[in-house]
Amino acid sequence: PAKIGSVKQDEPLHDFRLHTKEIYTIKWSPTGPGTKNPNKPLLLATASFDSVVKLWDIDKGECIHTLARHTEPVYSVAFNPTGDLIASGSFDKCLHIWSVKDGSVVKTLRGGSGIFEVAWNKDGDKVAACFFNKVVTVIDFRM
Repeated sequence: PAKIGSVKQDEPLHDFRLHTKEIYTIKWSPTGPGTKNPNKPLLLATASFDSVVKLWDIDKGECIHTLARHTEPVYSVAFNPTGDLIASGSFDKCLHIWSVKDGSVVKTLRGGSGIFEVAWNKDGDKVAACFFNKVVTVIDFRM
């Protein structure tokens, strides 16, 4: 389970237990109070060996989307700079770009091997993925 706590109390604020296998990676959204996107809720993405990414609304303490298009463990997730999109990379060789608003797949790239890491550039118009077969691919969203 993923637990969200506070330094002001001993017990976690939230205890997220919806994954069925180990959680491999987590990422905070660039949204919420104190960010460049303060009018959007603060989210936490969790990715797991159960092949699923979950998006959690931290204030509400609930899962708002289950992103379940991968067929192998998900090793990496990354929000774009505005927090509108999230990229996920898996050992199923797929890079999915998801809409944070409705959880739909916006774009998919299938590579030659499993994906270890995904990352957006600072402008949010490119996303990169590194594959097990020593290849790095960059997708340009302006094209």
